Amino acid sequence: MLPSLALWLQGLSPELGFLRVFQYLTFRAVMAAMTALLVGLAVGPMFIRKLAELKIGQPIRDYGVQAHMSKSGTPTMGGVLILFAIAVATLLWFDWTNRFVWIVLLVTLGFGAIGWVDDWRKVVRKDPEGMRSREKYFWQSVIGLLAAFLLVFAISGSSNQRVFELFLTWVQSGFTVDLPEQAGLMVPFFKEVSYPLGVLGFVILTYLVIVGSSNAVNLTDGLDGLAIMPVVMVGSALGIFAYATGNAVFARYLLIPHIPGAGELLIFCAAMAGAGLAFLWFNAYPAQVFMGDVGALALGGALGTIAVIARQEIVLAIMGGIFVAEAVSVMLQVMYFKYTKRRFGEGRRLFRMAPLHHHFEKTGWRETQVVVRFWIITMLLCLIGLSTLKLR
Repeated sequence: MLPSLALWLQGLSPELGFLRVFQYLTFRAVMAAMTALLVGLAVGPMFIRKLAELKIGQPIRDYGVQAHMSKSGTPTMGGVLILFAIAVATLLWFDWTNRFVWIVLLVTLGFGAIGWVDDWRKVVRKDPEGMRSREKYFWQSVIGLLAAFLLVFAISGSSNQRVFELFLTWVQSGFTVDLPEQAGLMVPFFKEVSYPLGVLGFVILTYLVIVGSSNAVNLTDGLDGLAIMPVVMVGSALGIFAYATGNAVFARYLLIPHIPGAGELLIFCAAMAGAGLAFLWFNAYPAQVFMGDVGALALGGALGTIAVIARQEIVLAIMGGIFVAEAVSVMLQVMYFKYTKRRFGEGRRLFRMAPLHHHFEKTGWRETQVVVRFWIITMLLCLIGLSTLKLR
């Protein structure tokens, strides 16, 4: 909004030429981060007090880590604060004609709505399980598939008008139109290696990335500050990828696909980083507020969507290795338990407790040790992911 307003004011008076700075993407990204950070810090205390007054406290599962029982009643649904700060900063500083940012906002707020319902049921109905998995997965699938169909043409088209033309061509061709090279699956560490996916393949991959990353971040959100800092680091790194992808000169030099308009996602990533740091101020140990599913599902979905647009799905799995490990640990635990119960008559556990961060707690690590060490691992993985820009 502010870039358009600045451009309009410049047209009214030549003396306002200094407002040209509002057209620079890097300047707007810095301002978006600052805006989200200040909004989160300013609104946070009032928001937490309101949650406490409404008695919106986190229920703790009886079979969880016993050391966490003291956290019962801590205000939850703090993800609303994150989403509010992201929305305000993004809407103020991004170019409203950019199709990619609107799609990411749609996914983020859509998954946030699912998480809000889940958290609300936990608080109001006093049900620690919240929304049942089938219902949650259904609505995640609806939003994920919608985003996938939007992105398959948004990435292939060089402009908003071209996106609509591609959609009509796809329909008229009997749903068999070929996608351009930038819509293929990019393989990191190799020069110009891209596997064509086709419309159906692209939609399936995008759906899996968005829904998978959403649930992976949600599983990681189990300790004070554990999920939000990796989200900030991975989101910031993806912002660099998006900026390079949207710049024709950088994309050509780095041998990555050039997708016009993708660079504007840097604004959203910067806002997410600022909002995440503001939330960490209140979520650091001992947490004053928990993120809840409303934040975890939304932020995970946002990371997946940005990675798809920047054509870095595999790199997302590298940089978000902590999220992947947490999700895989749960799947392995469930499968191993069911297998041993069927074969030996009683279920056995592969880990002392899943997700993975609880396993390390059970082995004797303090909560703060688990959190900080997972942060360090994520930082290393983000550096490895960023190295793929040049190491080819």
